[in-house]
Amino acid sequence: MTEIIFYTFAEDRLDVARRVAAKAYGQGKQVMIYAPDAAVAGAVDRMLWTTPALGFVPHARDSDALAAETPVLIGADAGALRHADVMINLDSAQPPAFGRFERLVEIVGTDDAEREQGRARYRFYQSRGYALKTHDLRQQSEG
Repeated sequence: MTEIIFYTFAEDRLDVARRVAAKAYGQGKQVMIYAPDAAVAGAVDRMLWTTPALGFVPHARDSDALAAETPVLIGADAGALRHADVMINLDSAQPPAFGRFERLVEIVGTDDAEREQGRARYRFYQSRGYALKTHDLRQQSEG
């Protein structure tokens, strides 16, 4: 069953997504950054080109000709990955086909609307019996 991890109170959701994708890539995982909104997909794509400064995370849009050979994909076509290891959700609703992934990462921002959407997704997964983990990013930045 898919492991679902919530990162809550993210000051910059895209930066958290970038860091999670980089870590998963470093562990040899294939990653789908689920971003059906073109502006969000473009922003995370640019972030992955520029950071980390001393490394590179090979990535492409899910519609790119090289998508099948690329370990990190950005977009809305979860079927574009050969292996369904990690999905990072940057949408306000639960993504389709998340159940075929080993791990789903939900990133919840700090504003009230994002937090309420995150709570709704949490209840959705919980009601279906998924094991949920939560990491409060406020605690990590204070510690």
